[in-house]
Amino acid sequence: MQIIKFEVGDIVELKKKHPCGSSQFKILRVGSEMRIVCLGCSRDMIIDRVKLEKAVKKIIQGGERN
Repeated sequence: MQIIKFEVGDIVELKKKHPCGSSQFKILRVGSEMRIVCLGCSRDMIIDRVKLEKAVKKIIQGGERN
């Protein structure tokens, strides 16, 4: 399994949609637990990194990378 490099500010699309209908989330905090916010309804949640890596369909927009 390849480790995905996430950074604060990345916008990711998940395989499953949030109950509000949006599948895009913005990453607010990285680590063993990731903090993400839904771009549809602004719901804030914490998810394990391994679970998020499996749920990501694609990274739409990168954060502040040099």
